[in-house]
Amino acid sequence: MTTSTACLHGGGALHLISSPDDKTLGCFGSRRRSVFYGIAWRPASVSFDRRRHRNLEIKAAGSTYGNYFRVTTFGESHGGGVGCVIDGCPPRLTLSEADIQEELDRRRPGQSRITTPRKETDTCKIYSGVSEGLTTGSPIMVSVPNTDQRGGDYKEMSTAYRPSHADATYDFKYGIRSVQGGGRSSARETIGRVAAGAVAKKILKTFAGTEILAYVSQVYKVVLPEGLVDHETLMLDQIESNIVRCPDPEYAEKMIAAIDTVRVRGDSVGGVVTCIVRGAPRGLGSPVFDKLEAELAKGILSLPASKGFEFGSGFAGTFLMGSEHNDEFYTADSGRIRTRTNRSGGIQGGISNGEVIYMRAAFKPTSTIGRKQNTVTRDKLDMELIARGRHDPCVVPRAVPMVEAQVALVLVDQLMAQYAQCQMFPINPALQEPLQGQKLQPELAELPV
Repeated sequence: MTTSTACLHGGGALHLISSPDDKTLGCFGSRRRSVFYGIAWRPASVSFDRRRHRNLEIKAAGSTYGNYFRVTTFGESHGGGVGCVIDGCPPRLTLSEADIQEELDRRRPGQSRITTPRKETDTCKIYSGVSEGLTTGSPIMVSVPNTDQRGGDYKEMSTAYRPSHADATYDFKYGIRSVQGGGRSSARETIGRVAAGAVAKKILKTFAGTEILAYVSQVYKVVLPEGLVDHETLMLDQIESNIVRCPDPEYAEKMIAAIDTVRVRGDSVGGVVTCIVRGAPRGLGSPVFDKLEAELAKGILSLPASKGFEFGSGFAGTFLMGSEHNDEFYTADSGRIRTRTNRSGGIQGGISNGEVIYMRAAFKPTSTIGRKQNTVTRDKLDMELIARGRHDPCVVPRAVPMVEAQVALVLVDQLMAQYAQCQMFPINPALQEPLQGQKLQPELAELPV
């Protein structure tokens, strides 16, 4: 009897049996009799001999998001580059590198004095999945080279753990880590998300007229008052009119001053990013485990430095009674059922209701600071550390496009899920609405067949 072997993700091997002598099929480590033959699972043996550590292969999970619009990000802060692979993008969508570059330029470092001084152009290149300006339906690979690495800045941090940074936990989990730039824990990983988010945004805008906008609503103790920004009329130009990305000029200046104060001291502060979604189709979200707010929370809380998420009334809603909190329904002149208030944040029962979706994401102060801190080394020795390197004194101005991108990835995946499950057969027009919005762009509607 002969066998051929195929390696599987997660270790072990799948053996293809060329004779029916072995009719067992291993299942999660057990051996069960089966009517099928020709396949046997044989778990791989893993050695933890420290003398042979160079031969160990670590297969990392957790770098892919989405079920239908699947995005895998790759690369590290001080490696050759970063990027993403997008699988599941619909064919015949007009797409160019300029579409993606516009979003990456909003995210890139070195934009102003209140961001990291690292100088990167973050110039993207599409390597596959696009032909003559149209997506082909095959995986889209987007890559961005790293050009301004300074690995020497991380010499001390190769042995000492930065307080509240992922240095220690990466060691605890993997037993090894990429020291320079923080590896995968660096915010440069989000380049892949922002690139994929640009594609997702275009699909949402083109197909359903959906618009996603985020802005800074708090820096340290400077809090933008509730209701000062009109979410119905807010425009991107208002957000991008200043370096902190707060749409109110008066509060923007206060936020910038707060960042400048800690920046010159070698310290850092955190803040809050508010995100709104206008024109989201009804019906997005898949109860019970894939409710829309649950998916949004997962996506937002996977961003570097994120510490909190709330949507709608959030924690403030706990101070209200039901009679105060409920959003009453009414029928608009258009014949569409609406709500008079929106404390639900556009989501009820885990499903979008057609109102504006709004949420807030809290980001902690940057953990890498230029002030002396007590820590320990990998050898468990006490020491004092003054971290070097180039880091944001406040992450929230550059987190704005990251939040928008992550929200777009969640929504486009849920849009495809809704289309597949609930729009395959004719809808019930008395209760349901078509997903395709009124703002369908000519570029998609008039593509050649």
